Amino acid sequence: MAAKGLARAMIVITTISAAVMELLDTTIVNVALNQMAGSLGATIEDVAWVVTSYAIANVIIIPMTGFLGDYFGRKTYYLGSILLFGVSSYFCGASHGLWELVFWRFIQGVGGGALLSTSQAILFDAFEPKDRPIASGIFGMGIILGPTLGPALGGYIVEHFTWQDIFFVNIPICIAATILTILYIERKEGEGQKKSQIVIDYPGIFLLTLGIGSLQYVLEKGESDDWFESRTIVILSLSAAVGLVGFVWRELTTEHPVVDLKIFRYKVFGLSTIFTFVAGLGLFTSVFVYPVMVQRINGFTPLETGLSLIAPTMLGVVLFPVIGRRMAAGDSPLPYMAIGILIFVFFGFYSGTATPEMGKWDFFPMQVCRVLGVAMLQMPLINQAVAGLQQREYPAGIALTNMIRQLGGAFGIALANNYVTNAAAQHRSDLMANMTMDNPLFVQRLNGSIANFASKTGDYFGATKMAYAQLEGLVAKQAYYLAYLDTYRVVSLFFVAIFPLLLLLRTKKKTKEEIAAAAKAAADSH
Repeated sequence: MAAKGLARAMIVITTISAAVMELLDTTIVNVALNQMAGSLGATIEDVAWVVTSYAIANVIIIPMTGFLGDYFGRKTYYLGSILLFGVSSYFCGASHGLWELVFWRFIQGVGGGALLSTSQAILFDAFEPKDRPIASGIFGMGIILGPTLGPALGGYIVEHFTWQDIFFVNIPICIAATILTILYIERKEGEGQKKSQIVIDYPGIFLLTLGIGSLQYVLEKGESDDWFESRTIVILSLSAAVGLVGFVWRELTTEHPVVDLKIFRYKVFGLSTIFTFVAGLGLFTSVFVYPVMVQRINGFTPLETGLSLIAPTMLGVVLFPVIGRRMAAGDSPLPYMAIGILIFVFFGFYSGTATPEMGKWDFFPMQVCRVLGVAMLQMPLINQAVAGLQQREYPAGIALTNMIRQLGGAFGIALANNYVTNAAAQHRSDLMANMTMDNPLFVQRLNGSIANFASKTGDYFGATKMAYAQLEGLVAKQAYYLAYLDTYRVVSLFFVAIFPLLLLLRTKKKTKEEIAAAAKAAADSH
């Protein structure tokens, strides 16, 4: 039954806070890796496991949230996940060694996995069926706020406090969410009372863990481990293939699957997952590339980087509920999705025109395009993905959609890392080809640099070496900048590729009665 007044407001605050906190923790540590490495006496490569372990746990647990909610009862599972997230956050901040921290980050990811899909289901229950698209709009705010706020909040904490506080900041939020969950989130009738009747699909859980865990590791660590030159990557790639193929076979043949993959028989859901994957790729990759690029090339501090992302993101916060109201009024999601894809294509090529001299406000129009694209695409996708599913299939649909979005992000970040490395090497080679004595512009620049250093040191030979070193550094910087700009264009090509698939998602405009009936059927399955 839908909540009213203060109760509904408290449910909205609880679920959105939990969802934002879960997504925020995927990016908040990125700006603190250097501080962690120094404090824990680890290399940057090793400390990257702090990010990887959380992502692996997240992606493993997300598709199982529907099953775990049925087994333990949704409220119990949600409450337990919040508490687990808060306790593990404390131990992350209190860790004295790298692998202790990595272990607790994994546990934090297990707790965080429920905070996305279960928050969405609880939020939907707080609204009348006809208003559920508005709930989608509100939830969409969390999807865009979490990854974007992470670098800003992380940058502020690192600059003014310690890296441990990045984890401790979760604790008061978890305490508040726990209290609000106990007070305002109701149990559904019969919730958690059929535990003895539920058959646990242990082989399915094992194969899912093996397949998704191995795949996530390969995507996260492949570039730094030189891909298939690494024995570990080769072994885990084979494990991912065996685990995923075995998991699909198991879930399609068992009577009690841990994840109901049979929902892929619905064409709309199957096609929607393609859009969700690419949307996740675009969202996470754009948020990943921008901070690295502007800090490495434009000279932004972590805090400046985060602040430059927050202002345009606020536009999305306003836009999501507006689009939700339009969905509630019966608008087809397809025109919004088409506009969102086209905006993302424009954003990629527009961002490819950036220069190293640009300041944080110069990037504002580009970031506005990014936010508009995410808002126009993500929110309608939430409605489109579950359209036509049966009541019992809705939790599996939400969980799989969230997992595929996360996998899209992991794939995009791995793609960006690999592409930047290779493209930078190519750009450097092309630029170095112009550094010859036959090029008058190069000779002029070289002689000017030599004269400048010689006037300060009085050593012509030393000045020549310094001039060449300076020019080589400028070439490397320019090569990386060109590679980052190319990455935006590559991401745009994914959106170009999926645009024709919109023709296969043609749906007639639904009446308010049809929307209410479909939303009620979905809500009954929570």
